[in-house]
Amino acid sequence: MPMNTRTFSFELFPPQTPEGLEKLRVTVSQLAQLRPEFFSVTFGAGGSTRERTLGVVLDLQSQGLAVAPHLSCVGATRASVAELLDRYRDAGIRRIVALRGDLPSGMVEMGEFRHAEDLVGFIRAHCGDHFHVEVAAYPEYHPQARSPDEDLAHFARKVQVGASSAITQYFYNTDAYYFFCEQCEARGVAVPIVPGIMPITRFTQLARFSDACGAEIPRWIRRRLEAFGDDTASIRSFGLDVVTRLCDDLLRNGAPGLHFYTLNQAGAVTTVWQRLGL
Repeated sequence: MPMNTRTFSFELFPPQTPEGLEKLRVTVSQLAQLRPEFFSVTFGAGGSTRERTLGVVLDLQSQGLAVAPHLSCVGATRASVAELLDRYRDAGIRRIVALRGDLPSGMVEMGEFRHAEDLVGFIRAHCGDHFHVEVAAYPEYHPQARSPDEDLAHFARKVQVGASSAITQYFYNTDAYYFFCEQCEARGVAVPIVPGIMPITRFTQLARFSDACGAEIPRWIRRRLEAFGDDTASIRSFGLDVVTRLCDDLLRNGAPGLHFYTLNQAGAVTTVWQRLGL
């Protein structure tokens, strides 16, 4: 696959403080120099988080950067989603990331959309083909799926109702990704499935994320990171080597791009980008 047909993108989250927002602006200015296809901005349940997401999205858009807001089923109504879609469409945004989302502690019901496929279908019904709709994919399978086949069926339905392409949960085992793509192809699911990439900079944070989302840290990586203890320089150096090799393997074997979970930091992503010659 030619390099210029691949999609490279960066994920951001809306900061909670003015200081965080200022740091995000610095990060965006650094990452924008790499000329990604788009920046995605995460979205949480609750009014204040939604407003912060909207603010970051419109700020990036006003700078002439392509941006893909996340939309979640959690706590959403058809009216609230329609309002957001109209605002994004009016602002000239052309890409949406549609997710089921996870229930925050204390919330007991999803809202009017139970699954991501319901949200994707609503976006298509409300906006036609205006938006390129990204959805999530899980090469190591969603932690709440009752079986791999059930998870694949959920993914296939998201595509059937209108998903344009997918971004995976992060992983460090390329075989899981290749096998997942083969299984999708066998089912006739033919959208691009872009690998999600999580840089390794802090082990405790990575272990917490991975335990929560079901992304496996292979034993050889986990043991090596544990052995470094508080040696942050060694963790960072080892993490850069692992993630660069992961990305290189994926691109050489035909992955349709890479989506970096930046955690609002530019350093590790930029170094991997440079090492890959992108």
